[in-house]
Amino acid sequence: MRYQIVHTTTYTYDRSVVLNPHIIRLRSRCDGTQKLLSFFLEIDPEPIGISHITDLDGNAILQTWFGGSTDYLKIEVRSEVETYRTNPFDYLLEPWALSLPIDYPASMLSQLQPYLQPQYQINADPAVIQLAQDIGFAADYQIATFLMQLNQRIYENCQYIRRETGEALPGGVTWNQKLGSCRDLAVLFMEVCRAVGLAARFVSGYQQGDPDQQKRDLHAWAEVYLPGAGWRGYDPSQGLAVADSYIALAASALPIYAAPITGGWQGTGVRSQIKTHLSLITND
Repeated sequence: MRYQIVHTTTYTYDRSVVLNPHIIRLRSRCDGTQKLLSFFLEIDPEPIGISHITDLDGNAILQTWFGGSTDYLKIEVRSEVETYRTNPFDYLLEPWALSLPIDYPASMLSQLQPYLQPQYQINADPAVIQLAQDIGFAADYQIATFLMQLNQRIYENCQYIRRETGEALPGGVTWNQKLGSCRDLAVLFMEVCRAVGLAARFVSGYQQGDPDQQKRDLHAWAEVYLPGAGWRGYDPSQGLAVADSYIALAASALPIYAAPITGGWQGTGVRSQIKTHLSLITND
């Protein structure tokens, strides 16, 4: 699939502020599943400096810094991206990674440590552990079945809500409330995977969805590292395995490091508003 993307984010402030440096994670990932064909970034007011950076997770990010004061900040990205993964199940797992728990080789286990740690506390939340145990038993501890059943369990039992601001909630909170935004549901999926020893990370990006929908937003889902298959995406908000209708921007063990825009301002008592507009058109 080939997509034309126009994504605009506008912040307005009720008085002039001095902008701190901002990190922008809106450059689409370029790998074996998708290719960034073109990328154009426009920032108003124009920054006095832009640095292109590859972060610890391998994401292509931009750091910007500003001079003077302003009462608004507008960031517009125009991209063309082609996606290739038509079949999300086109893999063969390693023979030793078919069932839970996985006995990782020591070298791989060392590399995967950031993606195996509980998200918000030393040990996984009891609600998350119980959900992981229930699904593990129902799936006969077969990894592929476990992931599909987990995806469906969250999709069928949790109400999806839009929540434009704020960090992702802990998985236990989301599961107990049975509702959450896409990032909340992605974190719940990640935490259940980590509770059974499956490495998982958070992904931000776009999803095609219904072509006729009036309002589009950034989306979030999870990726699980499967030996023999690499990173594979699951979207508990939709109950889908991730294929070519998804466009990844950034991925990290911690959701905050996949946030599309990070930054602040200098000023006290300032109130701000954010407006976004996203156009996602497919050429196929």
